[in-house]
Amino acid sequence: MAVVIVLFIAVMGLLLWLVDRPKRARNWLVATVFAGPAVLLVCFGLVYPAISTTKGSFYDKRGQAFVGFDNYVRAFTDSDFQIVLRNTVVWVVLVPLLSTIIGLVYAVLVDRTRFEKAAKTLVFLPMAISMVGASVIWKFVYEYRGGGNRQIGLMNQVLVWLGLEPQQFLINAPLNTLFLIAVMVWIQAGFAMTILSASIKAIPDDIVEAARLDGLGGFGMFRYITVPSIRPALVVVLTTIAMATLKVFDIVRTMTAGNFGTSVVANEFYTQSFKFNDKGMGAALAVILFILIIPLIVYNVRQMRKVEEIR
Repeated sequence: MAVVIVLFIAVMGLLLWLVDRPKRARNWLVATVFAGPAVLLVCFGLVYPAISTTKGSFYDKRGQAFVGFDNYVRAFTDSDFQIVLRNTVVWVVLVPLLSTIIGLVYAVLVDRTRFEKAAKTLVFLPMAISMVGASVIWKFVYEYRGGGNRQIGLMNQVLVWLGLEPQQFLINAPLNTLFLIAVMVWIQAGFAMTILSASIKAIPDDIVEAARLDGLGGFGMFRYITVPSIRPALVVVLTTIAMATLKVFDIVRTMTAGNFGTSVVANEFYTQSFKFNDKGMGAALAVILFILIIPLIVYNVRQMRKVEEIR
């Protein structure tokens, strides 16, 4: 750590000396000195791996023989990979919608109440927990013990109290995917609530008062005033959570390791690359995931620019 700190100080000192040496440094020199190292790091850490991965997706499992689009054809036609793609679609559809709806409704209900801060803190707390930590917590919630043993999992203990049989929530497909999705919703609802709550508070008071004078209240106020006023924030929240969901890996890996029909693209390309040593298929799945995320990023950036222009 000391060596890194000293090296950083030395490099920054050298860059500042180079820029400050001429009395009037040219703009291109300043841009090159300050942006150059960052551009080089981006090329080394992002661009080169992306090109290398794309190239590797056209080769066999050993990365030696060129196979063209065979890995991509297999990814979309093989029954096992179709389950992976189906699970990914289910995740991307349900997690953003449920998280945003829960966060929006919660933000509206606690807005300007006496216990607003405490209520928001409780919902936002899961955001402070890592994905792995949250997965471990919920794995205990879903814990199953058969053979008449005492249940230690909260969900199964509730079923026992209701006179029902305990269930293996993480094994029985396809419902086990929904139980994994619940973990992601639990985490992302706090993010959605925070962003949407700030947007709700930014609605001008004169608009709210005018709507109340016109007789709006309750659901009418929510439908015709709140939702249209925070539409840009809703879009940003939905797309941001969708991008995070497409890359979900920790939850699936920690709770089921992708077994029992729960794998998603992010987990599967790790499994193919490091468990089965199929470099070509792993690279192809990584490229598919990258292509799926690009439209969301472009759309999200455009929406954020529109919000900035409005402000």
